Amino acid sequence: MSVAEGRRPDEDPVELDEFGEEDELAFPIENDRLPWLDSDDEPEDPGLDTGRIAAFALVGVLALAALIGGLWWLTREPSGPTLVAEGGTIEAPAAPYKEKPADPGGREVAGTGDTSFAVAEGRTVESRVADASPEPVRVPAATAGAPRPAPSASVPASTGGVGVQVGAYSRREQAEAGWQQLAGRLAPLQGRSHRVVEGVVDGATVYRLQAVAGSLADADTLCRAIKAAGGDCQVKR
Repeated sequence: MSVAEGRRPDEDPVELDEFGEEDELAFPIENDRLPWLDSDDEPEDPGLDTGRIAAFALVGVLALAALIGGLWWLTREPSGPTLVAEGGTIEAPAAPYKEKPADPGGREVAGTGDTSFAVAEGRTVESRVADASPEPVRVPAATAGAPRPAPSASVPASTGGVGVQVGAYSRREQAEAGWQQLAGRLAPLQGRSHRVVEGVVDGATVYRLQAVAGSLADADTLCRAIKAAGGDCQVKR
């Protein structure tokens, strides 16, 4: 049936040329996806696995509890019986608890402890200072038959020459005795003249024992010889 046959008699005829290209039906492009052709079974979003998270949290809590329990077990104080104070007293013995032994032992020194007793009784005790005597020097025994050199005489301190000090003493008599010992022990001093020079050190009087040398060079040579023989000396320039 044509278009003219399908129209009513009172309608105006329609020309086919009135439909332009813009009035044509718009069909979908072949590459477009039709919604009614899609499947209804789309993959679901898995989301969060709450069961696994809960399991991990439980394991962490148990591990933390085990760690705390181990630390407590290692640092806890050992349990023992509780000490309770009795509050009792000890009866003192009837006999003296401290007695002097019959043989105390040790060395008894005369006058030990007398000063404290005298001061406690109100008496005045004079203080005493022991003399600082020089230590004795061992002198080797003289060889039998060998003549011993005569000790040299002491010269006045004002005598010229260079002094080689070999000792210092608190008294002049000790200085003279010291020269006899040193001259007998040290060969470089045998036959030498000596002198005792008085001086003051830190407010105390000292007596310097010196061997007398003819010159400064002689004094240096003598001092080196004394040290080589085992003595000690000092050149007084």
